[in-house]
Amino acid sequence: MRLDDQRESRNVEDRRYQSGMRGGSFQTIFMLWPLIRILLRTKFGWAIIAIGVGAYLMGFNPLAILQPGQSMESRAPSKADDTQAVFIKKVLASTEDVWSQLLPKYGYKYQVPVLVLFRGATQSGCGFASAQVGPFYCPVDHKIYLDLSFYDELANRFGAPGDFAQAYVLAHEVGHHVQNIMGILQKVHSLQERAMRSGDKRAANRLQIPVELQADCFAGVWGHYARKYLEPGDIEEALNAASRIGDDTLQKETQGYVVPDSFTHGTSKQRMKWFMRGFDSGDIKQCNTFAEMQSL
Repeated sequence: MRLDDQRESRNVEDRRYQSGMRGGSFQTIFMLWPLIRILLRTKFGWAIIAIGVGAYLMGFNPLAILQPGQSMESRAPSKADDTQAVFIKKVLASTEDVWSQLLPKYGYKYQVPVLVLFRGATQSGCGFASAQVGPFYCPVDHKIYLDLSFYDELANRFGAPGDFAQAYVLAHEVGHHVQNIMGILQKVHSLQERAMRSGDKRAANRLQIPVELQADCFAGVWGHYARKYLEPGDIEEALNAASRIGDDTLQKETQGYVVPDSFTHGTSKQRMKWFMRGFDSGDIKQCNTFAEMQSL
């Protein structure tokens, strides 16, 4: 994928430089809870806690005294890391250009999301975010959270290398933002909450599948209008990534067998199918995965 002439998006929060209390120090706070409880019993203890909170808000991690080498300012990202960040910012800018022009044709105004880049862990509007969670979209704060180390895992663990594989992952999360704008996420979440209240987790999982497949289709729609940036082999990279992170493939590799009732993203075949439907058509009306829910 060649994005040499593409601008970089400015809608990015780069938290790769931050660590300390935004990441692993939450574990330290848990370990220090007995001491904190003692401090809370006296005015002097409250004063110490207040000083610590004030120091944190000013950018200093008071736990660094107990954790040498950890502070709010971590080591600077490597040159390779910065190069990857630039690429992702350009991909995000491309999605902004496509959806800002396309979505109004369907009666919706596109409001750009914010991409949060981090390493290790950070806070989101949807709770604590860590590298183990993987990339996700938070509809509460309209932000996409991406730990760049996921791309290393995508290439090495899942066997899905390539820059367009990385672009597909981001475009999928942007697809969730489009769903949020269209009111789709709100409707599905309401149905899922109803299912969970009735104790039907299987139904809640089943409702999530068309959500994820539609985000794949929307990623394909973006790819349709971003063709000018594509190089030979790019589509194959995206399809390989979609295949490698299908529920059935992941379950076979991790536990040796498949449990369809626990699927939340769809099979490898389904994910590839819907990405290509969006890519071939360039029409979000062709991404009605809910209409085919009975076949999921």
